[in-house]
Amino acid sequence: MRAGVMMAVVLAVALPSATLAKPPLRDVTAVDDGVMYVAIADRLRKDCDNLGARMIRAMSRLNDLKGTAKAAGYSDAEIEAYHTSKAEKARMKTKATAWLQARGVSVKDKSGFCAFGIAEIKRGSPIGTLLRER
Repeated sequence: MRAGVMMAVVLAVALPSATLAKPPLRDVTAVDDGVMYVAIADRLRKDCDNLGARMIRAMSRLNDLKGTAKAAGYSDAEIEAYHTSKAEKARMKTKATAWLQARGVSVKDKSGFCAFGIAEIKRGSPIGTLLRER
């Protein structure tokens, strides 16, 4: 009887924590896609002479994404690990390139890439709101 009670206590403690396990931040779409949009805007501002960054807006967006992650239960250490990971940066570059290619945009075609940036500004998209025309 004691073993049965002990097993029930162990299960009562273990199961809630197992079901509350958080996915990696890369799997939190709102955060990961938001970071991708900031990364694409950053690449556009660096590669296109006719585009500039709205740096305060970009920093605000990143702070909002951090707030989203914190609200989902991620610690500062988990967020920092996601943000500084070389593997995550490489994955994000691949993800952004694939996202752009799916929309017919190549980062190797500078004029097309920069035209995409201007179109995003005009659309008021999540990427476009981080940029300005010079």
